[in-house]
Amino acid sequence: MTRELWEGNQAMAEACVRAGLKAYFGYPITPQTEILEYMSARMPELGRAFLQAESELGAINMVYGAACAGVRVMSSTSSPGTSLMMEGLSYIAGTEVPMLLVDVMRGGPGLGNIAASQGDYNQIVHGGGHGDYHPIVLAPASIQEAVDLLVNFFDIVEKYLAIGILLVDGSLGQMMEPVEMPPMHPLFKEIPPYAVSGAKGRERRFLSSIDLDPYEEEKTNLRLLQRWQAIEKNEVRFKDYYMADARFAVVGFGSAGRIALSAVRSARAEGIPVGLIRPISLSPFPSQVLLDAAKKLDGMLVVEMNSGMMLSDVQLAVKNNLPVEFYGRVGGVTPFPDEVLGEIRNLAKGPLNNDGLARERWLKKLEKLAQ
Repeated sequence: MTRELWEGNQAMAEACVRAGLKAYFGYPITPQTEILEYMSARMPELGRAFLQAESELGAINMVYGAACAGVRVMSSTSSPGTSLMMEGLSYIAGTEVPMLLVDVMRGGPGLGNIAASQGDYNQIVHGGGHGDYHPIVLAPASIQEAVDLLVNFFDIVEKYLAIGILLVDGSLGQMMEPVEMPPMHPLFKEIPPYAVSGAKGRERRFLSSIDLDPYEEEKTNLRLLQRWQAIEKNEVRFKDYYMADARFAVVGFGSAGRIALSAVRSARAEGIPVGLIRPISLSPFPSQVLLDAAKKLDGMLVVEMNSGMMLSDVQLAVKNNLPVEFYGRVGGVTPFPDEVLGEIRNLAKGPLNNDGLARERWLKKLEKLAQ
Protein backbone atom coordinates (compact mmCIF):
# COMPACT_ATOMS: atom_id res chain seq x y z
CA MET A 1 0.00 0.00 0.00
CA THR A 2 1.14 3.55 -0.75
CA ARG A 3 1.34 6.54 1.53
CA GLU A 4 -0.38 9.76 0.53
CA LEU A 5 -0.31 13.26 1.97
CA TRP A 6 -3.54 13.90 3.89
CA GLU A 7 -4.89 16.71 6.03
CA GLY A 8 -5.83 15.38 9.45
CA ASN A 9 -9.54 16.16 9.32
CA GLN A 10 -9.98 14.73 5.84
CA ALA A 11 -7.94 11.64 6.71
CA MET A 12 -10.10 10.94 9.76
CA ALA A 13 -13.24 11.33 7.65
CA GLU A 14 -11.96 8.94 4.98
CA ALA A 15 -10.89 6.42 7.63
CA CYS A 16 -14.46 6.34 8.97
CA VAL A 17 -15.86 5.94 5.46
CA ARG A 18 -13.54 3.00 4.86
CA ALA A 19 -14.54 1.48 8.21
CA GLY A 20 -18.09 1.08 6.94
CA LEU A 21 -19.70 4.34 8.10
CA LYS A 22 -23.26 4.46 6.79
CA ALA A 23 -24.50 7.82 8.09
CA TYR A 24 -22.93 11.12 9.14
CA PHE A 25 -24.73 14.05 10.77
CA GLY A 26 -22.89 17.21 11.79
CA TYR A 27 -22.65 20.97 11.99
CA PRO A 28 -19.72 23.18 10.92
CA ILE A 29 -17.39 24.53 13.59
CA THR A 30 -13.70 25.34 13.31
CA PRO A 31 -11.24 23.58 13.47
CA GLN A 32 -13.14 20.42 12.40
CA THR A 33 -15.30 21.77 9.57
CA GLU A 34 -13.21 19.95 6.96
CA ILE A 35 -14.59 16.64 8.28
CA LEU A 36 -18.13 17.77 7.51
CA GLU A 37 -17.10 19.26 4.17
CA TYR A 38 -15.36 16.05 3.14
CA MET A 39 -18.32 13.92 4.20
CA SER A 40 -20.72 16.17 2.26
CA ALA A 41 -19.16 14.99 -1.00
CA ARG A 42 -17.86 11.54 -0.10
CA MET A 43 -20.94 10.03 1.55
CA PRO A 44 -23.47 10.87 -1.23
CA GLU A 45 -20.90 9.71 -3.78
CA LEU A 46 -21.10 6.26 -2.18
CA GLY A 47 -24.87 6.32 -1.73
CA ARG A 48 -24.63 6.82 2.02
CA ALA A 49 -26.40 9.30 4.29
CA PHE A 50 -25.05 12.79 4.93
CA LEU A 51 -26.93 15.68 6.47
CA GLN A 52 -25.78 19.03 7.79
CA ALA A 53 -28.04 19.65 10.76
CA GLU A 54 -29.35 23.02 11.91
CA SER A 55 -27.23 22.83 15.07
CA GLU A 56 -25.09 20.52 17.16
CA LEU A 57 -28.21 19.58 19.13
CA GLY A 58 -29.93 18.54 15.93
CA ALA A 59 -26.89 16.61 14.76
CA ILE A 60 -26.46 14.51 17.90
CA ASN A 61 -30.16 13.65 18.01
CA MET A 62 -30.02 12.54 14.37
CA VAL A 63 -27.09 10.34 15.36
CA TYR A 64 -29.23 9.01 18.22
CA GLY A 65 -32.01 8.01 15.86
CA ALA A 66 -29.68 6.31 13.39
CA ALA A 67 -27.91 4.45 16.20
CA CYS A 68 -31.27 3.13 17.44
CA ALA A 69 -31.88 1.79 13.92
CA GLY A 70 -28.61 -0.15 14.08
CA VAL A 71 -26.76 2.06 11.60
CA ARG A 72 -23.00 2.60 11.83
CA VAL A 73 -23.15 6.34 12.53
CA MET A 74 -21.01 9.24 13.71
CA SER A 75 -20.68 12.98 14.12
CA SER A 76 -17.80 15.40 14.58
CA THR A 77 -17.50 18.74 16.30
CA SER A 78 -15.23 20.99 18.33
CA SER A 79 -15.24 22.04 21.96
CA PRO A 80 -18.27 24.40 22.20
CA GLY A 81 -20.22 22.03 19.95
CA THR A 82 -19.28 19.10 22.16
CA SER A 83 -20.73 20.95 25.15
CA LEU A 84 -24.02 21.38 23.27
CA MET A 85 -24.10 17.66 22.43
CA MET A 86 -23.79 16.49 26.03
CA GLU A 87 -27.50 15.95 26.64
CA GLY A 88 -27.79 13.82 23.50
CA LEU A 89 -24.68 11.82 24.41
CA SER A 90 -26.16 11.05 27.81
CA TYR A 91 -29.40 9.88 26.19
CA ILE A 92 -27.44 7.65 23.81
CA ALA A 93 -25.51 6.16 26.73
CA GLY A 94 -28.74 5.52 28.63
CA THR A 95 -30.32 3.83 25.61
CA GLU A 96 -27.25 1.58 25.22
CA VAL A 97 -26.66 2.08 21.50
CA PRO A 98 -23.21 2.57 19.91
CA MET A 99 -21.96 5.66 18.06
CA LEU A 100 -18.75 7.54 17.34
CA LEU A 101 -17.80 11.20 17.85
CA VAL A 102 -14.64 12.98 16.72
CA ASP A 103 -13.91 15.99 18.94
CA VAL A 104 -11.27 18.36 17.50
CA MET A 105 -10.50 20.58 20.48
CA ARG A 106 -10.02 24.36 20.44
CA GLY A 107 -9.17 27.00 23.03
CA GLY A 108 -11.74 27.97 25.65
CA PRO A 109 -13.72 28.46 27.82
CA GLY A 110 -16.68 29.98 26.03
CA LEU A 111 -16.27 30.39 22.29
CA GLY A 112 -12.58 30.98 23.00
CA ASN A 113 -10.58 30.73 19.80
CA ILE A 114 -9.79 28.27 17.02
CA ALA A 115 -6.30 27.36 18.23
CA ALA A 116 -5.31 23.86 19.35
CA SER A 117 -6.07 22.91 22.94
CA GLN A 118 -6.71 19.91 25.18
CA GLY A 119 -9.28 21.69 27.34
CA ASP A 120 -12.06 19.17 26.68
CA TYR A 121 -10.36 16.48 28.78
CA ASN A 122 -12.63 16.73 31.80
CA GLN A 123 -15.95 16.96 29.96
CA ILE A 124 -15.04 14.04 27.68
CA VAL A 125 -12.99 11.68 29.85
CA HIS A 126 -15.05 12.04 33.01
CA GLY A 127 -18.40 11.39 31.44
CA GLY A 128 -20.10 14.45 30.08
CA GLY A 129 -23.81 14.85 30.56
CA HIS A 130 -25.36 13.25 33.63
CA GLY A 131 -25.56 9.76 35.05
CA ASP A 132 -23.24 6.83 35.66
CA TYR A 133 -21.70 6.10 32.29
CA HIS A 134 -18.26 6.16 30.70
CA PRO A 135 -17.42 6.81 27.05
CA ILE A 136 -14.45 5.05 25.48
CA VAL A 137 -11.97 7.84 24.70
CA LEU A 138 -8.91 7.42 22.46
CA ALA A 139 -6.30 10.12 21.82
CA PRO A 140 -3.89 9.72 18.87
CA ALA A 141 -0.65 11.66 18.47
CA SER A 142 -0.39 11.51 14.67
CA ILE A 143 -2.71 11.41 11.69
CA GLN A 144 -1.69 7.83 10.91
CA GLU A 145 -2.49 6.77 14.47
CA ALA A 146 -5.87 8.52 14.23
CA VAL A 147 -6.67 6.63 11.03
CA ASP A 148 -5.58 3.31 12.53
CA LEU A 149 -7.68 3.85 15.66
CA LEU A 150 -10.79 4.89 13.75
CA VAL A 151 -10.73 1.84 11.48
CA ASN A 152 -11.32 -0.41 14.51
CA PHE A 153 -13.22 2.01 16.74
CA PHE A 154 -16.66 1.18 15.34
CA ASP A 155 -16.13 -2.51 16.08
CA ILE A 156 -15.18 -1.67 19.67
CA VAL A 157 -18.18 0.54 20.44
CA GLU A 158 -20.55 -1.97 18.81
CA LYS A 159 -19.05 -4.76 20.91
CA TYR A 160 -19.77 -2.89 24.16
CA LEU A 161 -22.82 -0.84 23.01
CA ALA A 162 -20.88 2.24 24.05
CA ILE A 163 -20.09 5.77 22.98
CA GLY A 164 -16.65 6.14 21.41
CA ILE A 165 -14.91 9.52 21.23
CA LEU A 166 -11.71 10.24 19.32
CA LEU A 167 -10.16 13.19 21.15
CA VAL A 168 -7.74 15.26 19.07
CA ASP A 169 -6.68 18.88 19.07
CA GLY A 170 -6.84 21.46 16.31
CA SER A 171 -3.22 20.93 15.32
CA LEU A 172 -3.84 17.31 14.44
CA GLY A 173 -6.97 18.23 12.52
CA GLN A 174 -5.28 20.91 10.42
CA MET A 175 -1.77 19.53 9.83
CA MET A 176 -0.77 17.32 6.89
CA GLU A 177 1.22 14.07 7.08
CA PRO A 178 1.86 11.01 4.91
CA VAL A 179 -0.80 8.39 5.66
CA GLU A 180 -1.36 4.79 4.60
CA MET A 181 -5.10 4.34 4.24
CA PRO A 182 -6.82 1.02 5.02
CA PRO A 183 -8.82 -0.86 2.39
CA MET A 184 -12.53 -0.16 2.02
CA HIS A 185 -14.67 -2.31 4.32
CA PRO A 186 -18.12 -3.41 3.13
CA LEU A 187 -21.24 -1.96 4.70
CA PHE A 188 -22.88 -4.18 7.29
CA LYS A 189 -26.36 -5.16 6.11
CA GLU A 190 -27.53 -7.24 9.06
CA ILE A 191 -29.67 -5.45 11.63
CA PRO A 192 -28.09 -5.70 15.11
CA PRO A 193 -30.14 -7.51 17.75
CA TYR A 194 -30.65 -4.34 19.81
CA ALA A 195 -31.94 -2.18 16.94
CA VAL A 196 -35.46 -1.12 16.01
CA SER A 197 -36.25 -1.89 12.39
CA GLY A 198 -39.99 -1.59 11.86
CA ALA A 199 -40.17 -5.24 10.81
CA LYS A 200 -43.31 -7.26 11.44
CA GLY A 201 -43.54 -10.83 12.64
CA ARG A 202 -41.28 -10.52 15.65
CA GLU A 203 -41.42 -9.18 19.20
CA ARG A 204 -41.48 -5.41 19.36
CA ARG A 205 -38.22 -3.70 20.31
CA PHE A 206 -38.47 -0.58 22.42
CA LEU A 207 -35.48 1.72 23.04
CA SER A 208 -35.52 4.52 25.59
CA SER A 209 -33.23 6.32 28.02
CA ILE A 210 -35.95 6.95 30.60
CA ASP A 211 -36.98 4.62 33.40
CA LEU A 212 -39.10 6.18 36.12
CA ASP A 213 -38.61 3.22 38.46
CA PRO A 214 -35.34 3.87 40.35
CA TYR A 215 -34.76 0.16 40.89
CA GLU A 216 -35.06 -0.55 37.17
CA GLU A 217 -32.79 2.42 36.43
CA GLU A 218 -30.31 0.99 38.89
CA LYS A 219 -30.28 -2.26 36.89
CA THR A 220 -29.43 -0.25 33.77
CA ASN A 221 -26.62 1.51 35.60
CA LEU A 222 -25.22 -1.77 36.88
CA ARG A 223 -25.35 -3.24 33.37
CA LEU A 224 -23.39 -0.27 32.05
CA LEU A 225 -20.86 -0.57 34.85
CA GLN A 226 -20.38 -4.29 34.22
CA ARG A 227 -19.64 -3.54 30.59
CA TRP A 228 -17.25 -0.83 31.72
CA GLN A 229 -15.35 -3.34 33.85
CA ALA A 230 -14.84 -5.44 30.71
CA ILE A 231 -13.67 -2.34 28.82
CA GLU A 232 -11.17 -1.50 31.58
CA LYS A 233 -9.84 -5.05 31.37
CA ASN A 234 -9.57 -5.28 27.58
CA GLU A 235 -9.24 -1.83 26.01
CA VAL A 236 -6.38 0.01 27.76
CA ARG A 237 -3.94 1.42 25.21
CA PHE A 238 -0.66 3.32 25.64
CA LYS A 239 2.82 3.68 24.20
CA ASP A 240 6.06 4.11 26.09
CA TYR A 241 9.47 5.30 24.93
CA TYR A 242 12.92 4.89 26.56
CA MET A 243 11.42 3.51 29.76
CA ALA A 244 13.73 0.49 30.18
CA ASP A 245 16.42 2.43 32.06
CA ALA A 246 14.50 5.59 32.89
CA ARG A 247 14.79 7.33 36.25
CA PHE A 248 12.24 9.97 35.27
CA ALA A 249 9.17 9.91 33.02
CA VAL A 250 7.12 12.44 31.14
CA VAL A 251 3.39 11.70 30.73
CA GLY A 252 1.45 13.37 27.92
CA PHE A 253 -1.34 12.51 25.50
CA GLY A 254 -2.03 13.50 21.91
CA SER A 255 -0.04 16.45 20.56
CA ALA A 256 1.35 17.24 24.02
CA GLY A 257 2.76 13.70 24.16
CA ARG A 258 4.25 14.12 20.70
CA ILE A 259 5.90 17.41 21.69
CA ALA A 260 7.13 15.82 24.91
CA LEU A 261 8.76 12.99 22.94
CA SER A 262 10.95 15.52 21.10
CA ALA A 263 11.96 16.98 24.47
CA VAL A 264 12.68 13.51 25.88
CA ARG A 265 14.98 12.72 22.96
CA SER A 266 16.87 15.99 23.51
CA ALA A 267 17.16 15.25 27.22
CA ARG A 268 18.46 11.76 26.44
CA ALA A 269 21.15 13.37 24.25
CA GLU A 270 22.20 15.36 27.34
CA GLY A 271 22.47 12.15 29.37
CA ILE A 272 19.26 12.55 31.37
CA PRO A 273 17.66 9.10 31.91
CA VAL A 274 14.10 10.09 31.05
CA GLY A 275 11.34 8.25 29.20
CA LEU A 276 7.81 8.97 28.01
CA ILE A 277 4.49 7.29 28.75
CA ARG A 278 1.80 8.37 26.29
CA PRO A 279 -1.74 7.27 27.19
CA ILE A 280 -3.78 6.48 24.08
CA SER A 281 -6.90 5.35 25.89
CA LEU A 282 -7.80 8.22 28.21
CA SER A 283 -10.91 6.32 29.22
CA PRO A 284 -10.16 3.64 30.33
CA PHE A 285 -7.05 5.30 31.75
CA PRO A 286 -3.80 3.28 31.96
CA SER A 287 -3.61 3.67 35.74
CA GLN A 288 -1.84 0.36 36.41
CA VAL A 289 0.82 1.17 33.82
CA LEU A 290 1.58 4.45 35.58
CA LEU A 291 1.56 2.84 39.02
CA ASP A 292 3.99 0.13 37.94
CA ALA A 293 6.29 2.75 36.43
CA ALA A 294 6.06 4.99 39.50
CA LYS A 295 7.53 2.28 41.73
CA LYS A 296 10.75 2.35 39.68
CA LEU A 297 11.12 6.10 39.05
CA ASP A 298 12.35 9.13 40.97
CA GLY A 299 9.87 11.58 39.48
CA MET A 300 7.24 12.27 36.81
CA LEU A 301 6.37 15.30 34.72
CA VAL A 302 2.87 15.64 33.25
CA VAL A 303 2.64 17.81 30.11
CA GLU A 304 -0.70 19.02 28.76
CA MET A 305 -2.28 21.74 26.64
CA ASN A 306 -4.62 22.65 29.48
CA SER A 307 -4.40 23.56 33.17
CA GLY A 308 -3.63 20.06 34.42
CA MET A 309 -6.76 18.03 33.84
CA MET A 310 -4.99 14.70 33.27
CA LEU A 311 -2.59 15.61 36.08
CA SER A 312 -5.25 14.67 38.65
CA ASP A 313 -5.68 11.25 37.04
CA VAL A 314 -1.92 10.67 37.03
CA GLN A 315 -1.61 11.68 40.68
CA LEU A 316 -4.45 9.33 41.58
CA ALA A 317 -2.87 6.50 39.59
CA VAL A 318 0.61 6.69 41.11
CA LYS A 319 -0.77 6.70 44.67
CA ASN A 320 1.83 9.06 46.12
CA ASN A 321 4.68 6.71 45.20
CA LEU A 322 6.78 9.52 43.71
CA PRO A 323 6.82 13.29 43.13
CA VAL A 324 4.73 14.49 40.17
CA GLU A 325 5.38 17.85 38.51
CA PHE A 326 3.33 19.61 35.82
CA TYR A 327 3.82 21.85 32.82
CA GLY A 328 1.04 23.09 30.56
CA ARG A 329 -0.06 25.92 28.29
CA VAL A 330 -3.66 27.10 28.19
CA GLY A 331 -6.06 29.07 26.00
CA GLY A 332 -4.89 27.52 22.75
CA VAL A 333 -1.15 28.07 23.26
CA THR A 334 0.97 25.10 22.20
CA PRO A 335 4.13 24.40 24.25
CA PHE A 336 7.46 24.15 22.46
CA PRO A 337 9.80 21.17 22.99
CA ASP A 338 12.41 23.48 24.54
CA GLU A 339 9.94 24.50 27.24
CA VAL A 340 9.35 20.86 28.13
CA LEU A 341 13.09 20.17 27.98
CA GLY A 342 13.65 22.90 30.57
CA GLU A 343 11.14 21.23 32.88
CA ILE A 344 12.83 17.84 32.39
CA ARG A 345 16.14 19.41 33.38
CA ASN A 346 14.53 20.82 36.53
CA LEU A 347 13.02 17.41 37.28
CA ALA A 348 16.43 15.75 37.00
CA LYS A 349 18.15 18.27 39.27
CA GLY A 350 16.07 17.52 42.36
CA PRO A 351 15.44 17.50 45.24
CA LEU A 352 11.86 16.76 44.28
CA ASN A 353 8.72 17.76 46.14
CA ASN A 354 6.17 15.04 46.84
CA ASP A 355 3.57 17.44 48.19
CA GLY A 356 0.83 17.37 45.53
CA LEU A 357 1.32 21.06 44.73
CA ALA A 358 2.52 20.64 41.14
CA ARG A 359 -0.29 22.75 39.70
CA GLU A 360 0.38 25.62 42.12
CA ARG A 361 4.09 25.71 41.21
CA TRP A 362 3.22 25.61 37.50
CA LEU A 363 0.71 28.46 37.84
CA LYS A 364 3.38 30.74 39.33
CA LYS A 365 5.68 29.94 36.40
CA LEU A 366 2.93 30.63 33.87
CA GLU A 367 2.04 33.94 35.51
CA LYS A 368 5.64 35.09 35.09
CA LEU A 369 5.70 33.86 31.50
CA ALA A 370 2.51 35.79 30.66
CA GLN A 371 3.85 39.10 32.00
